[in-house]
Amino acid sequence: MIGRSFVRFSVSVAAIGLIVLSLAVNAQDNTKRGRKYKAPPPTARVEVIVLRDVNGKPIENAAVVFHPMEGEKDKGNMELKTNEDGKAVIDVLPIGDTVRLQIIARGFQTYGEDYKIDKPELAIKVRLKRPGEQYSIYKNHPEKSEGGKDGAPAQTPAPAPDKQIDPPAAQPQPK
Repeated sequence: MIGRSFVRFSVSVAAIGLIVLSLAVNAQDNTKRGRKYKAPPPTARVEVIVLRDVNGKPIENAAVVFHPMEGEKDKGNMELKTNEDGKAVIDVLPIGDTVRLQIIARGFQTYGEDYKIDKPELAIKVRLKRPGEQYSIYKNHPEKSEGGKDGAPAQTPAPAPDKQIDPPAAQPQPK
């Protein structure tokens, strides 16, 4: 009998102790717990539409790669594929950042350009061209003038200097 009353008494004391302890923990100052919360910067919704240059039809399954830039340094990349309408949409790019957009599609020239994200919504329309013929030095190129680049006149070589510099004398090798 005494044993049962002791057990009841100890259980009730333990329960009261737990209640008091939980109230004491909740009464502590929670403002200095953990890191300070910093809200993420506002982001823009960027929609890229990829079309064929010849007929304006959408290109499906083209890789649209976003490279966020920090100065001249690339901070990584995010790649999306275009849907059947030739669209790819991303909404995680912070406003104010510069992003290098690269589009790769099978059978088309690769496209690349830098864009400044300065408004909450940005629509970019890109028309991809078919690859051109490779340049060959074995074919005649009438549009190109003799010796110059892109129609620029050929430059004459610089005259040789009057003074000749002799190579350093060979030193004997140790044996």
